[in-house]
Amino acid sequence: MRLNEISDRPGATKAKKRLGRGLGSGLGKTSGRGQKGQKARTGVAVKGFEGGQMPLHRRLPKRGFKNIFANDFNEVNVGRVQSAIDAGTLDAKAPITVQALLEAGVIRRVRDGVRLLGEGGLKAKLAFEVTGASSGAVKAVEAAGGSVTMTPMPRREAKADPRSKPKKDRIAKAKSAKPKKAEGAPVKKAAAKKPRAKKD
Repeated sequence: MRLNEISDRPGATKAKKRLGRGLGSGLGKTSGRGQKGQKARTGVAVKGFEGGQMPLHRRLPKRGFKNIFANDFNEVNVGRVQSAIDAGTLDAKAPITVQALLEAGVIRRVRDGVRLLGEGGLKAKLAFEVTGASSGAVKAVEAAGGSVTMTPMPRREAKADPRSKPKKDRIAKAKSAKPKKAEGAPVKKAAAKKPRAKKD
């Protein structure tokens, strides 16, 4: 084999379409785009347009809403807590708090608190200090001889914009920026205008 005999396998390369080269080619006139005008141009996508009739995304009704004041809890089942105790990452004698669950790797991050759920089995006698708990979880904990205490988490506050300052501070800054007149400086009086001489 020689270098000049090396070539790609059949079908490895594809010939480029020759657009707009006569009607006999099958890709003449509109070059396979079907029509003239806006849709024949590149970079144009009329999404959701249905020829002038009401499009589907406007015909369908709206449902529900998003509550911006809703709490975002970490949901932890009692069975998950029991498996963490069996693995030795949680201390059964210490209170099970949000921070203890975080250090044990049961939850990844502290959101608006931890809500305890009743799925799974619980054998150890535990004292939970969580933000919330379902009735099934409370029954499972009390059946094992433990207790559940509800301790609400402090609400996360939005960070204040450092650029926004109170109106009083802006007014005081504007007043201090004005140049003050020097005390005891002589005040210039406007010169009296001389009467013009009348022409005869």
